[in-house]
Order: sequence, then C-alpha cells, then structure tokens
Amino acid sequence: MSTEKEKLTGQGTCCADVQKQNDGTDCYDVQKQNGGTDCHDVQKQSNGTCGGGKKQGSSTSGMNLMSLTAVALGKKIKAGEVTVAEAAKAALAAVKEKEEAINGFVTVLDEAEVLARAEEVQQKIDSRELTGPLAGVPVAIKDNMCTEGVLTTCSSKILYNFIPSYTATAVENLEKAGAIIIGKTNMDEFAMGSTTETSAFGETKNPWNTEHVPGGSSGGSCAAVAAEEVPCALGSDTGGSIRQPSAFCGVTGIKPTYGTVSRYGLIAYGSSLDQIGPIAKDVTDCATILETIASHDTKDSTSVVRDDLNFTEALVDDVRGMKIGIPRDYFGEGLDEEVKNAVLAAARTLEEKGAIVEEFDLGLVEYAIPAYYVIACAEASSNLSRFDGVKYGYRTAEYDGLHNMYKKSRSEGFGPEVKRRIMLGSFVLSSGYYDAYYLKALRVKALIKKAFDEAFAKYDVILGPAAPTTAPKLGESLSDPIRMYLGDIYTISVNLAGLPGISLPCGTDSRGLPIGMQLLGDCFKEKTIIRAAYSFEQTRTYQRPPMAAGK
Repeated sequence: MSTEKEKLTGQGTCCADVQKQNDGTDCYDVQKQNGGTDCHDVQKQSNGTCGGGKKQGSSTSGMNLMSLTAVALGKKIKAGEVTVAEAAKAALAAVKEKEEAINGFVTVLDEAEVLARAEEVQQKIDSRELTGPLAGVPVAIKDNMCTEGVLTTCSSKILYNFIPSYTATAVENLEKAGAIIIGKTNMDEFAMGSTTETSAFGETKNPWNTEHVPGGSSGGSCAAVAAEEVPCALGSDTGGSIRQPSAFCGVTGIKPTYGTVSRYGLIAYGSSLDQIGPIAKDVTDCATILETIASHDTKDSTSVVRDDLNFTEALVDDVRGMKIGIPRDYFGEGLDEEVKNAVLAAARTLEEKGAIVEEFDLGLVEYAIPAYYVIACAEASSNLSRFDGVKYGYRTAEYDGLHNMYKKSRSEGFGPEVKRRIMLGSFVLSSGYYDAYYLKALRVKALIKKAFDEAFAKYDVILGPAAPTTAPKLGESLSDPIRMYLGDIYTISVNLAGLPGISLPCGTDSRGLPIGMQLLGDCFKEKTIIRAAYSFEQTRTYQRPPMAAGK
C-alpha cells in the first residue's frame, strides 16, 4: 500500500491523524476506541509526537555532528568536546530538515523529553558512571520494537494507538549504555515487504535518490542513518530486512546469529526467523552496537548464552589465510551486471589482501524463496491473530456481533500485503495442506542448513551480493509482488539457517545508487565476518549520499 503522509509541523500532531487508507477514509474520522477517544487525542502523548511534530534543534554545527560515526561522536562527547544535549539537538534538527523529503520516522520524541534524557546521561558521563562508547549518542529504533510510553505502530493502522508498557530488551540495553532515543522509524507494515512502501504512514524514500525505495523492511532506519538524521539505528531482519536496505542505502548492517540478541519486545513476524541487529555508517559502529545489545535474556526462550560477545576485538585489518567461498549459484541469471562486477571486484580486493578466494556450488538456492515464504507466512498468520480489535489497537467503528467486529477490524486495520501473507500462511497450515507445504518447507529448511554446514567446513566466510539489483524506483515492486519476493533470494537462506550476515557498500552503479555486498559466517562466527568486512572497508572511503553532503 503506497500512501501519502501529510506533515503537520510544529503542532505535535500524529501522522495517523491525517493518514488516508485504501478505502479513502480518514483515520481521524474512523478510529474511535471503546471510550470514544479518537486517534488525535490518544497519540498526542506528552513523551512523543508523530510524523511532522518535529522540534527545532541546533543548526549548522549540528549537521556536522550527524556526519560523524556513532563511535566518533561518542569519543567527542566523552572528551567534553560536545555535550550530549548538543548531539541530541543536532539529531532533532537533522530530522526536522530532512524528514519531509525522506519520511524515515513514524514518531519523533518531544524535544523536552529528549533533552531531559540528555541531561541525565550527561551527568552520568561526568560522574564516570557511563564510560561506554555509545554514551550520549542519538539513535533511532525500528517501530516494531516496544518502547515504554512511546507509540509503537509496526507502521500499521491496526496499531495506530498502541503505547507499550515495557521496553524491548535490545532497546533497554542501548539505554543502559547511555544512548539517546530520538524516535521510531518507518518500516514495511509488520516487517512484511522489501521496499518500505507497505507502511500505513507513507513510503520512505532513498536518500541517494528520492525517486527510489530505501529497501525494507528496515528502510526507515537505513534511510535515517544514510541521510545523517541519526548516526545509528536498530533494525530487525526476518529475511534480509537489515542487509538489503543497508545495501540500497549505502550503509552497513549486521544480522546476528539467531538467539544472540533477545527478541523480547520485538513484535513478531516470523518467530523462528526474526533477529534484531545494528545499522550504521561503518563496521566499527555495527560491532560496537552489537556488543551493546547482545545478551542472554530469560524473557526470550530462544536467547542463547554466549561468552564471546566482545565483537569489537574482531576489528582487525587482517584477512591473510582466510578462506572465502563465492557460490556460483549467486552469480547466475537475474543478477544485475553492475552489481556482479562490483561484488567480484570486492572479492578480488580481499584476495589481494591475503584471503584465499574460491568459487563453489552451494545448492538449494532455488528452493530458499518458496520455503521461506511458506514458513514465514505460516508463523505470521499465527502471530498476527492477536490483533483482533479486542485488547488493543484499532477497532472498527460499526459492527454487528463479535465475529463481524473481528472481520471488519482486521479488514480495515491490515494493509494488502499483510492480508496476502496471513491468507497464504493460513492456507499452508490448513488441514490437507499442512503436510504438502508447511512440513515440506521445514524439511527444505533443514537441507539448506546442512548445505551451509558443508560449505563452512571448507570456508570461513561466504561472499555474495546482498540484492540482485540496486534500489528500484518507487511503485515498481508493489505492482509485482512476486518480483519483490524474488529480490530476497540472497538474504533469506541466512535466516532459514540462523546464520550471521553483514552487508556493506562496495560501489555504486551507473545511476549513482549504492551496491552492497554480503558476507556470511557460520553460527556464532560474527567475529569472522566482522574482521573480513572491516578489512575490506579499510580499502574504501565512506560515500555520503548527495542529501547528506548538502548537494
């Protein structure tokens, strides 16, 4: 669903108040809740404003602060060269300046609350209670992670007024480290999409060219980092939703091994596939953020106990003797020639630095997409059944009986892509089709994991493209959903196998759009891919999009 979001600046007004839905009805008119409160009143919270309610921060000097990496800004704050308040004001000012063009945020916190938090963190830095690298650094959070007291919508009309009573563990870990949350970023509705066009609050645009998509579903987070609205952000990755938009926006993103980062507080899409990860300008930032958010969590039954979470020690410029495999299956039909050349050039660069690079046959690549969409949609149909208009979220204004209320609330509250995946998931789980589709997909998932196990018996890292093309134009993917699904071919196997992956820029195409490559590691081998990515990154200079560079 591609919609337009009116920007009502300076009024503390929510984007959902003015958002038009498919049926042409205004949210403000229809979204009455049990107590008769409309969305304008519900969403205008003291601690957050939506969409256009951006506050003015510092000006020109602030823009320079947002061009720094998160670690570099943290060092300046620690050294006393910059105050936490100045960094926070710089981020708010950058959002105010660029948000109309990018639409990267659903909610931006009120300036007074951000500055109060900045003052609190500043005192802890001054008293040496906070000494970590992210203390005082502004950060954005994808809008499918719960944040206590702050609107959390999953970019869906059905959660237009949901304000959680608790905070996701990964976000909590960032706050404990002294990070300053600026706002919640736009995304594909319930993380279902690859372009950030299915959001109920309007499409996010790519800072490199606003006629193109930023990728998805973490497109808002990636666009916000690329446009230098914030130095870093959190995203979630179910089938490539950190790595693909990172590639499209020319930034770096890590999808950790499944279970490394707690999923507690992450609103589920596919529970066996979802994983939270960092998005930033470089590998150093991503390793630092991952080190901060990774932890064992008893509130997440899939959380893994690990004693090797010091990821920053892998920031070493040395790949001598590292064995890197390039799957021939990834470089066949459907891969754009410019993307292919850039990724293979990156492989040659690593080879020149001492890595051993070989081609090999991975196999089962053609089965990954159907297996992924059967499993993910099956899990989504179960996870999204809780959104029924009873306990929280959107409820239809007029209905006749309980079942009619369920039907109308979901029909009006969910967008077309979410409905499509719920129906697909319900179908493959239904009697008579469960064995034919769902169980077969689970068997394919096990075979894909086995294929990766065999590959990692020979290689330390697998190198390939993050996406078959650079960012498509707005509207192209929504008109052909199957084409959008096929665009995930290089990323989804990693989620099916629970492996870690990192995407980082390796060039631009003839239109000036970023090209990203992907490095994959065996389970719990994040340090290996971080070392390879860091080593490659040392051969390049970070490229800023024209918007961030002021062109």
